[in-house]
Amino acid sequence: MIGIVALWLPILLSAAIVFIASSVIHMMTPLHKGDYASVPDQDGVMGALRPFAIPPGDYIMPRAGSMKDMQTPEFIEKQRQGPVLIMTVLPNGPWTMTGALINWFLYSVVVGVIAAYVTSRALPVGASYLEVFRFAGVTAFTGYSLALWQFRIWYRRSLRTTIISTIDGLVYACLTAGVFGWLWPQ
Repeated sequence: MIGIVALWLPILLSAAIVFIASSVIHMMTPLHKGDYASVPDQDGVMGALRPFAIPPGDYIMPRAGSMKDMQTPEFIEKQRQGPVLIMTVLPNGPWTMTGALINWFLYSVVVGVIAAYVTSRALPVGASYLEVFRFAGVTAFTGYSLALWQFRIWYRRSLRTTIISTIDGLVYACLTAGVFGWLWPQ
């Protein structure tokens, strides 16, 4: 069995490579350009919502107070009339990426730590590249992709966005697995 500390290099290097690959995928390819659509009359909708000063957070509309309230004719009519939506409100002002990028890198480190843990418990020192690739890759894929489908199932996130993000996760998992296979202790 290999200790996690012995795998610090593949953990950090795979996180750095995933960070760079995700930057390339999101900034230099058109794959994610269609992830979010613009609402009709964006300025009018923003102007209508602005007076409410909705604090940052996650919201659903209409929202019933209880399961029983969801059965009332009034609530059913609100849903029928619409709009029915789930939204995330961000703080006002320019959207800075610094915090998100730091958190993304840290998340990639966590995926690497979990991949290191699972792989180190399954394989000995000197395991073959392909064995390491398989265990680290499946574990990393789980970390990068599977939870995306919950948003498709429960919040009706677009199938296109979910599939493309899952493919991104497959790329990140293969990069992680490749680094682990390459740097696995011999």
